[in-house]
Amino acid sequence: MATPALSPDARQRRRDEIREFLRTRRARISPADAGMPVSGGRRTPGLRREEVAVLAGVGVSWYTWLEQGRDINVSPDVLDAVARVLRIDGAEREHLYLLAGLNPPALRPAGGEVSPELRRVIDAWLPRPAYVIDRHWNLVVVNHAAHLVFGYDAGDHNCLVSFFTKAAFRSSYTHWRDVAREIAGQYRSDSARYPDDPEFDRLATDMCAASPEFAEIWAEHPVGSATQGIKFLHHEQVGELTFEYTTLPLLDLPGHRLLLHTPAPGTETEARLGDLLAGAEPVSR
Repeated sequence: MATPALSPDARQRRRDEIREFLRTRRARISPADAGMPVSGGRRTPGLRREEVAVLAGVGVSWYTWLEQGRDINVSPDVLDAVARVLRIDGAEREHLYLLAGLNPPALRPAGGEVSPELRRVIDAWLPRPAYVIDRHWNLVVVNHAAHLVFGYDAGDHNCLVSFFTKAAFRSSYTHWRDVAREIAGQYRSDSARYPDDPEFDRLATDMCAASPEFAEIWAEHPVGSATQGIKFLHHEQVGELTFEYTTLPLLDLPGHRLLLHTPAPGTETEARLGDLLAGAEPVSR
């Protein structure tokens, strides 16, 4: 599908923004920072346009046109070269791609660590269940309510593995087979987003060997995606539980998602959840 053409006003705003963005980034890099000899009498703070062009390995005219927001051919490799010279990465690199009219590359996770602030959000969601999973559905952070409601314990490391291999999940989920097909379809859709990541295929292969049910469903090639929905469970201690869930991507941790569960209105879930938490010892992850 062709990208809609920008209006004249939008093109002018983009030209103004990329000019100011690149100018301010040039100004904060000194010739010494860039490893260039320092000469006296410089009137331009930071690097000059021609210096950026030389260091990035592009033509001076081309870089000037880029900074002016002209309609020129721009490749990701050249933008990355300019970004390296100007020492921009992360959100600034994404911003440069967008201003140049390109789709920004996926950000790389910085160590995959969940921040203390996010952990406090997850804990503050109590008495409601909340947890974080990574791109491969590994459990990263699980709050106390999620441990109790879904039966996750210290031996559970991956949502997909636990669902298909633990007997407790089979007995707790209403219409287990339908849920299993939805989960397998969501996992297949997630794997398609990362064609260069072999971990998805490895896990699926291992699951086919470990679970005949997963192997049968996987062979049907289900595909699905869900950012929100409803979960129906039967908990052995408090009975029927119904949750509305929302899945939120974590931009600082690409591939990670936060799942928040809320007791469905018109059910006894909230009261039963309170009873469940009142009689259990905290479990940490």
